[in-house]
Amino acid sequence: MSEKRLRVPHPLVLLTGCVILAAAASYVLPAGEFDRRYDDATARTLVVPGTYHAVDPDPVNLFDAMVALPMGMADASAVIFLVFLIGGAFTVVDESGTLRRAIPSLIRALRGRDILIVPVVSLFFATGGVVQNMQEEIIPLIPVLMLLVARLGFTPMVAVAMSAGAAFVGSAFSPINPFQVQIAQKAAEVEPLSGGLFRTVFLVLALVVWIGATMRYAKATRGAAQGAVETAGEGDPMTGRDGLVLGMVAATFGLMVVGLRSWGWDFDQMSAAFFIMGILVGLVSRMGVTGTAEAYVKGFRELAYAALLIGFARAISTVLEQGLIIDTIVNAMFTPLEDLPRLASALGMIVGQALIHVPVPSVSGQAVLTMPVLVPLADLLGLSRQVIVLAYQYGAGLCDIVTPTNGALMAILASAGVRYEHWMRFAGPLYLALVALGGVSIAVAIAIGLQ
Repeated sequence: MSEKRLRVPHPLVLLTGCVILAAAASYVLPAGEFDRRYDDATARTLVVPGTYHAVDPDPVNLFDAMVALPMGMADASAVIFLVFLIGGAFTVVDESGTLRRAIPSLIRALRGRDILIVPVVSLFFATGGVVQNMQEEIIPLIPVLMLLVARLGFTPMVAVAMSAGAAFVGSAFSPINPFQVQIAQKAAEVEPLSGGLFRTVFLVLALVVWIGATMRYAKATRGAAQGAVETAGEGDPMTGRDGLVLGMVAATFGLMVVGLRSWGWDFDQMSAAFFIMGILVGLVSRMGVTGTAEAYVKGFRELAYAALLIGFARAISTVLEQGLIIDTIVNAMFTPLEDLPRLASALGMIVGQALIHVPVPSVSGQAVLTMPVLVPLADLLGLSRQVIVLAYQYGAGLCDIVTPTNGALMAILASAGVRYEHWMRFAGPLYLALVALGGVSIAVAIAIGLQ
């Protein structure tokens, strides 16, 4: 009976319910807006602090809330196509047989020490989070990780923890993440990449906490390796062609990082790069044009559900924007902090950012929405602007680990077959521990006068 009481609705039901709840909130909360201006430094539209004002209400009815579902799909189209095209590319890699030969080779190489795969994989995804806020890019890789954990006797939870979990932690504590810390620092008029050493120290501590807990869980829940995943050819050694395929995959990831950091790439460019990679892998693997196309179609079919979840999650913020209540929520969260002591106010910002991240699951969008509001508050309280950036990172970034409105998280859980409530049992306590670590970081930053 207790298990039934703890069950969370199907992800599509949960997200649709959140859309309806957002529409209902537009009838209850007062409508209001901040004035906005275009900022050349961030190339984004920022709110103008101190300009919040009431506007005529424009509540969203039930039908319009349902219309927001396809609108959310359209708004998230670049992300959805990224998931489809990367997923299709990795289905080609899988169909080539390379992964089925590479994974047993890796396990044999670590015979007796295969638990080390957990920190190795976790650090790979954490690096993706640190460098480029890896989230949706993880979804197509879940089938590969499921094959790996099955061969090792680990549960699907381990696959999610050492991929999505590690990436989200890396993103939240990153000193260089262009979609989080860099945008927030620009919006707060803080020197870009400043405080990097300070953030790196707490990044290492956070990863030790997360990876250590993942390794303990993997050991405690480990069972027998699943023979069901063994297929023809899995016992064969890797070939030179396999090495070439893996080299192409690695080179594409490297190209993606360079493109994001130096060439102004976005989701569309990443999608194109991985699409080209998939075609080349198919040709190198002698799958032929038809075989490569069929592998892409298989990948598209398997990822359709994940893509739907991303679009449904985006529809929540669409409804809040249409109902003119997002700015009301932001204003209500941060105005009470003016009367608190400095440390209490800074810690309250973490809580406020976390609560705002539920209806606004875009970390970059949240940065440009909240930073201009918090800057004058920080100046009034005598807080370093670096501190409010830290509060944003730990509040919004870490919230990605647990919020059901994060479409990438829900899609990853769905792909791995992990129920949300089971994930919360594992990740919830770790999330609270990491938030506490973020609070310690802020206390230290205030004590040393971090600028």
